[in-house]
Amino acid sequence: MSGLFFLGAFVAEIIGTIAGFGSSTVFLPIALVFFDFKTALTLVAFFHLFGNLTRIVYFHKGMDMKVFVLFAIPSVIAAFIGAYLVNYLPYEILKGLLGIFLIIYSLWALTNHYLKIKNKTRSTIIGGVVSGFIAGLIGTGGAVRGAMLNALVKNKNKYIATAASVAFVVDLTRIPIYIAQGYLRENMMWYLLVLFVIALIGSYLGKIIVDRIPQKGFRVIVLLAVLAAGTYFVYQWIFV
Repeated sequence: MSGLFFLGAFVAEIIGTIAGFGSSTVFLPIALVFFDFKTALTLVAFFHLFGNLTRIVYFHKGMDMKVFVLFAIPSVIAAFIGAYLVNYLPYEILKGLLGIFLIIYSLWALTNHYLKIKNKTRSTIIGGVVSGFIAGLIGTGGAVRGAMLNALVKNKNKYIATAASVAFVVDLTRIPIYIAQGYLRENMMWYLLVLFVIALIGSYLGKIIVDRIPQKGFRVIVLLAVLAAGTYFVYQWIFV
């Protein structure tokens, strides 16, 4: 069972690197097959942190610093609040509503529509708040982050570097809260070492694939990943 869990982590990291919004959207549903929600949430948060750290190393030269600052600060504050509310809000309903939004947005964008942002600063801050809160509460804020940053940062390397940097500081905010509330047992700490190695290798392979994808094709891949995530969230909400 541990082998299947780690295999799922490896596949999720490659997909997350290519999509640019981290591995949690793919990996959390896999982790929930093996663990309860709080344990899965914490393990995936650590794995997400490791993956983002390696992506920052691989893509750091392209980060859009202005977008990072405007997006990261509200994301961190909102993630802090969301992480504290894990015990109190029904994450299933929130995930379902998030899925509907992601489906509508991705289908709209895939029909050659572009998100036109009139007030870039305000929109970036709002995107940071929404994605940070969802990340802290249900661990899958990356899809919202990806949808927003895909409209703000056009270059694929800048997009991945900026998204990874924002996600990294969000993970640093929410993980201590999960640990303080006892979501991860001490006898599971060895999982973290294995997940770190997997994140390192998976991110590297993902970077090789990204380097071979044309800019226009990359945007389509990101949107298809957002659509798949939204569809899965709605499916879980209705049928599971």
